[in-house]
Amino acid sequence: MSSHLGVPVGQAGDRELWDRAAAGDEDAFGALFERHAEAVWNHAYRLTGSWSGAEDLTSTTFLTAWRRRADVTLVRDSALPWLYTVAGNAARDEYRGAKRRSRLLRRIPDPPVVSDHADAVAEQLDGEQRLRHVVEAVRTLPKAQREVVELCLLGDLSTGDAAALLAVAEVTVRSHLSRARARLRALLEAK
Repeated sequence: MSSHLGVPVGQAGDRELWDRAAAGDEDAFGALFERHAEAVWNHAYRLTGSWSGAEDLTSTTFLTAWRRRADVTLVRDSALPWLYTVAGNAARDEYRGAKRRSRLLRRIPDPPVVSDHADAVAEQLDGEQRLRHVVEAVRTLPKAQREVVELCLLGDLSTGDAAALLAVAEVTVRSHLSRARARLRALLEAK
């Protein structure tokens, strides 16, 4: 346990809260959730392009955080980079699972299509459609480029924080970002 036990939960830093949560303090974990849930949801939305997908990913991320709270090392005393990484991994797992389910569903005859007003409204939201194209393009990037894009561009982490999290030099992160931006630009202009 940390030596700052007298610090109120609302004023404690992420490392202090994480240490308290690892020792079983549910209020400390709740404070971490309140502090970072919106940022994690926004990151998850940028990864999925879906409100419900973002909600599911946010839940999965914090459930994983609770389960792994005792063996997590925070980067620069912030929980956010680790939470972003968990969300990114969960999004990739979900994407792979969805692809497997899709392959299985293609073997089943299609049921009759009934138009849904919600689907029509969703299709009109150009911003979401554009985001889905971006998410699809990001998924095609090589792993190193995809990781820095997810952390720096979609997750709003600094190149320094991403470098520390990925255990590479900051110049490497910048190089991957530069290559990824060029490749994304080409992919998105082709659509």
